[in-house]
Amino acid sequence: MKKSFLTEQELALGCVRNDRDAQGELYARYSSRLYAICLRYIEDREEARDLMHDCMIKAMDNFKSFRYVSEGSLYAWLSRITVNMAINRLKESSRFRQIPFEQVSGDELEIALEPDAESVRKIPDGVLDKLIAELPPVRRTVFNMYCIDGYSHHDIARALGITERTSTSVLAKARASLKKALMNYIDKTGL
Repeated sequence: MKKSFLTEQELALGCVRNDRDAQGELYARYSSRLYAICLRYIEDREEARDLMHDCMIKAMDNFKSFRYVSEGSLYAWLSRITVNMAINRLKESSRFRQIPFEQVSGDELEIALEPDAESVRKIPDGVLDKLIAELPPVRRTVFNMYCIDGYSHHDIARALGITERTSTSVLAKARASLKKALMNYIDKTGL
């Protein structure tokens, strides 16, 4: 059987046995998706690529802890490792300023007009990703964790060392910033 036809479960079992072919297949199958996750959290492409490699190494080293549940569980496990390592990398980085979160208040939010649904549908692929990437690191991280990776405010608070209320506030600010950026994009492009 060719390695490219391995099921997730067979692939995981091969990686547990340190089978080089299975490890190569794992990398070929998932590296680009894990790199995309890294890019959501880390602005610099080279740093994101290095992080993706570190995530793959960590996964290879910890395959004995993986438990296959159903199709998709391997990618979910790899994604969780990647998100957690990206968060840790951000927390270690000086670019991820540890602002006094208690000072973040909902009173500062600008009320952004809602872009109409028809205009949003006309926005080219990649523009929203670019706008999310331009958010300040704390807002981008909370937005990604909550809206894209499905973390709860409780989990975000634990991971980032903040309160749930702060997580909620930062998310609201991120959404307001994105709305404003979308409106600016729509106004500039005439959508």
